[in-house]
Amino acid sequence: MSLRQIAALPALALCFGLAPAAACAAPSNAELVQQVADTERAFAATMRQRDLAAFTSFLSDETVFYSGPTPLRGKEQVAAFWKKFYDGKEAPFSWEPDQVDVTDSGTLAHSSGPVYDARGKLFARFNSVWRQEAPGKWRIVFDKGQDLCDCKK
Repeated sequence: MSLRQIAALPALALCFGLAPAAACAAPSNAELVQQVADTERAFAATMRQRDLAAFTSFLSDETVFYSGPTPLRGKEQVAAFWKKFYDGKEAPFSWEPDQVDVTDSGTLAHSSGPVYDARGKLFARFNSVWRQEAPGKWRIVFDKGQDLCDCKK
């Protein structure tokens, strides 16, 4: 159990009858946006940490990644394709969210941001759709990168 999960235990205890129902109010949209941004950053950290198993844990069972000529479907197919990016000591690229939006229902989110090569040069943007599969637990359903033009050429 992580420190974050342990820290959440008192709040969960309040929600299960030890306090008024108001203590269990649904997170605000701003709180959900922060959850998704934090999840995206943790997802990106798996590349820096060279941890394919952790990367895979963020994938929905029905995830679809547009990582090549044919969409990759399901976490096994995505993990098998992405394994090459996790081989070796150095990460071949990195990413971070700079825009996150969550639907009013709080069940779906979109994150987008820059993708940098190993030298730190911006070369693409990613777009990801996340689904909340349990309270505070977001998994990626769709992912697609878009190469940026080298406009100086």
